Amino acid sequence: MILVGSQRAGGKQLAAHLMNGHENEHVEVHELRGFVGEDLDAAFHEAYAISRGTKAKQFLFSLSLNPPRDESVGIEVFEAAVDKAEMRLGLSGQPRAIVFHEKDGRRHAHAVWSRIDGSAMKAINMAHYKRKLREVGRELFLEHGWTMPRGFVNSKERDPATYTLAEWQQAKRAGRDPKALKSLFQECWAASDSGKAFANALQARGFTLARGDRRGYVAVDVQGEVYAIAKYVGVRTKQVQERLGDAKALPSVEEANVAMAGRMTDMLRRHVKEVEDRQAAETAKLRAALRKTVERQRLERAELVRKQEQRWARETAERTQRLSKGLRSIWDRLTGRHQKVRRQNEREALLALYRDRNERDGLIVEHLEERQSLHVEIREQRRCHAREIEQLHQELARFQESGRSPSLRLREHFSEMAAPTRNQPRARPRGRDRGRDYER
Repeated sequence: MILVGSQRAGGKQLAAHLMNGHENEHVEVHELRGFVGEDLDAAFHEAYAISRGTKAKQFLFSLSLNPPRDESVGIEVFEAAVDKAEMRLGLSGQPRAIVFHEKDGRRHAHAVWSRIDGSAMKAINMAHYKRKLREVGRELFLEHGWTMPRGFVNSKERDPATYTLAEWQQAKRAGRDPKALKSLFQECWAASDSGKAFANALQARGFTLARGDRRGYVAVDVQGEVYAIAKYVGVRTKQVQERLGDAKALPSVEEANVAMAGRMTDMLRRHVKEVEDRQAAETAKLRAALRKTVERQRLERAELVRKQEQRWARETAERTQRLSKGLRSIWDRLTGRHQKVRRQNEREALLALYRDRNERDGLIVEHLEERQSLHVEIREQRRCHAREIEQLHQELARFQESGRSPSLRLREHFSEMAAPTRNQPRARPRGRDRGRDYER
């Protein structure tokens, strides 16, 4: 299980992010412990209010827990992982919240603790928390027999195409797959041994190598999005400088945008729009099917909770009736019968609690499996889109170098690329039809 933690402030922003039902298909507040507030916003505001009595600015510690994509992980596994991380980080007994998210056909969790020790009125020191979380994550992979990522065995073997949140957001703005985008830059870097070769490799894929205001070396795409070379290639800035030479010789971002606009002829814009419109239409169909499935699943979960609440109330009443009242209750206490019945009721209540949780967990697993085929198709559609756009720019670059008009060939090229995407069989789904935060 991949554990990623951070110290942070901004409780209001964090609460809004965790309860975001637009980006996530299902959101569930699983636990609120040690807070007076009854929801995340109130709980984090409470933690902020207590932190005002200290010098701490980052009064929360946030942890995301991501199990392997192909593994079905139960609630008890997430709870055990949170408990283990809590103990290792020195946060035992601190107020915490656990939230489950379901997104892209898989379930992950978030745990948030207050870092403020209320009795000592000081923030708990989170020294070396990244190393500690890495150790816990490795232990969880071994404990459950999951296939361990190569990066856990040897940090030098991490997936080079792994992207950060900022890189994901940037790729989303540009309408690209973040992993494919990072792989593209790394391929260009590996295939070049000089600044000129690297610039040519980028240009063949629709990017212009430029001089950034702060980052030194950047790439600019046809939409004007700016990418830091060192970050996307995955090497140190010094290595980039050694290979690419003096950044002053490169065009500025503004000059690169002007040059890119010159290459973006009306014909190219028309072809790009054709691809984007077609992909948008196909994506819209899949997204609509996914929304319909999610809405139905939410109703099913709400209905299950309603039935469980009714059953719990009925069973609680039955257990209560076992306890005698009046003079009889005094006799039962003297003979020990009262304690015997009470222990029986407690056992049955605990078993009922686990039964209800297992029922909800079983329904969640069923819903996840039902949505997975849709998500597989959405990911494949996204990859096809990225391939088409990249091939379009490569084709354009070849024709520009040759000095010939690419109009006719590109039209044929697009017909060839579009045909398999439109005609490929579609898998059927399985199963049934931010402001400043608390800081004023």
